Amino acid sequence: MSESSTVAAPAARFDSLALDAKLLRAVADSGYESMTPIQAKAIPIVLDGRDVMGAAQTGTGKTAAFALPLLQKMLRHENASMSPARHPVRALVLTPTRELADQVAANVKNYAKHTQLRSAVVFGGIDMKPQTLQLKAGVEVLIATPGRLLDHIEAKNAVLNQVEYVVLDEADRMLDIGFLPDLQRILSYLPRQRQTLLFSATFSPEIKRLAESYLQDPVTVEVARPNATASTVEQRFYNVADDDKRGAVRQLLRERELAQAIVFVNSKLGAARLARTFERDGLKTAALHGDKSQDERLKSLDAFKRGEVELLVATDVAARGLDIADLPAVFNFDVPFNAEDYVHRIGRTGRAGASGLAVTLVTRSDSRQIGEIERLIKKKIEIEPFELEDTRPRRRLRDDERRDDRREERREVRPAAAVPRRAAPVDPFFDRPYEEPENAEPSWERARVEPPTKTPSIRPKKKVAALLGG
Repeated sequence: MSESSTVAAPAARFDSLALDAKLLRAVADSGYESMTPIQAKAIPIVLDGRDVMGAAQTGTGKTAAFALPLLQKMLRHENASMSPARHPVRALVLTPTRELADQVAANVKNYAKHTQLRSAVVFGGIDMKPQTLQLKAGVEVLIATPGRLLDHIEAKNAVLNQVEYVVLDEADRMLDIGFLPDLQRILSYLPRQRQTLLFSATFSPEIKRLAESYLQDPVTVEVARPNATASTVEQRFYNVADDDKRGAVRQLLRERELAQAIVFVNSKLGAARLARTFERDGLKTAALHGDKSQDERLKSLDAFKRGEVELLVATDVAARGLDIADLPAVFNFDVPFNAEDYVHRIGRTGRAGASGLAVTLVTRSDSRQIGEIERLIKKKIEIEPFELEDTRPRRRLRDDERRDDRREERREVRPAAAVPRRAAPVDPFFDRPYEEPENAEPSWERARVEPPTKTPSIRPKKKVAALLGG
């Protein structure tokens, strides 16, 4: 039977947990003192060795909720040996996107910086050689995307027969039909006796039933109503025509004085095109989608985090797990096809208790998706009309156009009787139609070419009938 814990725990300090001083020092270096509700409830259960299915609003610190207790449990294997055999993979963290894998790896490295535990991250889109060298040297914590991990398993770079802990971050996406075959192959390489942790902001009933098949007597930790959106995010829905969406985004950025925002679209091609148009509008813009190389994606994300980019136009690769500090707003330029993606998209703002704005631009064709979002978040959505200002710049007239305008004005002012109409010139010779002379030779006769004159020294060829070869 699955145990459920739905009552939020009071805020507690990290030093009240049974964590090693090295980990507490790393937490203090990060500026954290009090735990979030998901951390306070999940960390003790993970330390007890139980399987956990954790559901919490995005931006509430789920990474620390599984990373800290797993590092604590692996400290018994800590050693300073240079031998790769002394550093086998003991914890495997699987994520659906490269950006999320990179972010989780940075957090794990930060928490383990005062220990001898090693961590590595592998994902697609970049060269495998540096990843292979890191894996061959030995790591205790491996963060990976499924596709690239399978590449390393087939190349015998990653051996997973000593894995004790498995984490599925953004588990609802990992258990989606697109990832499930790869996930099942990866789990087949792992020992049957292991501790499995699932964390996500959304769990549909179907995904929940599927998840329980991978867990052993799991504890369900829910610190908020499932699939709920953060109360710190102001959600607005505006009725806007397709052609007016770009203008609506620019107007809201100006009216709300927003320094930065993520603009979510549903397609990779749409993201690239929209980013170019916003760039032409004078906004510093970057695009983030699956067709870009991993190096380009990381550069765009880093530039946005540093504040060098005002708008990040992205597909749902940026919707899950990305932690961007103090992001003021998120725009759903396109209403997402899946209602769960709406919760993840707007979770990029209003993180860690900060306030944020989530604007969704709705057209007539979006009624089905809006209904699904209402059913998921269990809240009635009010769609407001949006009045778009006419901010199109007036075209400056050239000097010759101004002179023509002044002439037209003078013509309109002068009475019609006072303007004599000048008669067109008449020329009888040029106005007369063409007439053929009476004794002219027919045109076909004139066009006939006369044969050349005969030369006495050249005998004429004898005519031969066509049937005989002539």
